[in-house]
Amino acid sequence: MTDGYLWFEGLPFPVVGYSYEVLKEACAQFVIKDEDTVLVTYPKSGSHWVIEILCLIHSKGDTKWIQSVPIWERSPWLESNRGSKLLKEREGPRLLASHLPFHLFPTSLFTSKAKVIYIMRNPKDVLVSGYYFWTMTHVSTKPESVEQYFQWFMEGNGICGDWKNHLTVAQAEALDKLYQEKMAGFPKELFPWE
Repeated sequence: MTDGYLWFEGLPFPVVGYSYEVLKEACAQFVIKDEDTVLVTYPKSGSHWVIEILCLIHSKGDTKWIQSVPIWERSPWLESNRGSKLLKEREGPRLLASHLPFHLFPTSLFTSKAKVIYIMRNPKDVLVSGYYFWTMTHVSTKPESVEQYFQWFMEGNGICGDWKNHLTVAQAEALDKLYQEKMAGFPKELFPWE
């Protein structure tokens, strides 16, 4: 899974729209302001749905802004080339999104009063959604099969309940085991999926 990706701190990013310099700056120097709202998600966890909801709240239900401004301008991605530039130029309360993991997030987040929204989705559904997303895009290496993508996903490198139509029992059990290991110590009621 090395071809077609920009690797940063051991994580793969699409080569289109991302650069090592912008990723490094986003992690080390970007300033999160007190009035910011920060949406943090693992890819394919429902980011766009929540951005649309937050934009409706921000515009007090007026859809003109949402219908006339692309989502990547309303809620720029902190770690992308375009998003980083837009956020640096933006005044006032900003809505921004990120797929960066906690340990790479700008340290300014932890001293700001910014509102942070973290979205979690059933990892099995994330896997299936990611598989279909990456097979349709042209910005990185495409998985050759669900099995190959399953291996990439398990290594940490991508409709509700639809996973049941795509994963074998063995794959679902392997993912459950890995997830329980990674989430040890958190209350089980935080994760309501099966």
